[in-house]
Amino acid sequence: MIQKKICLLGSFAVGKTSLTSRFVHSLFSDKYLTTIGVKVSKKVLQIRTEECILVIWDMAGEDEFQAVEAAYLRGASGYLLVADGTRRATLEQAVALQEKAVAAVGRVPFRLLLNKADLQDDWEVEESALAELSARGWVCQPTSAKTGAGVEAAFLGLAERMMGGLGDGC
Repeated sequence: MIQKKICLLGSFAVGKTSLTSRFVHSLFSDKYLTTIGVKVSKKVLQIRTEECILVIWDMAGEDEFQAVEAAYLRGASGYLLVADGTRRATLEQAVALQEKAVAAVGRVPFRLLLNKADLQDDWEVEESALAELSARGWVCQPTSAKTGAGVEAAFLGLAERMMGGLGDGC
């Protein structure tokens, strides 16, 4: 069985823990719990003919990328950048985190998740910003930890890329 480590990166309160909980346990809670350090979860997937254990590192949301987080990234096969569609600044932070993640782990597959798609009427993130990132080769995907929309596809899509599958780029 193959084991792959992925990390969730993003500002505080963008929904990293909620996305992980939705994917691993099919649960959602409205209660906000701050992650301290890192929380590790696992889920077994079938990717084509291979069983894969995803080891998911849900990192504390920070407005700065700290040295300890760079250490947590070591060994990651991929990562999910998470931004809150209702807070434009979290997209800017995700872009900055991506540059620092590349410096820490090199060019590994990643996706940008725009969480809180259930609140799309309140989004501050402009389509033009997403189009610019897509033009740079980023996979930008709306998700909702609350409803589950896009969550499974986001994790599975990243797992496919990490397992050497074709499909979208990183």
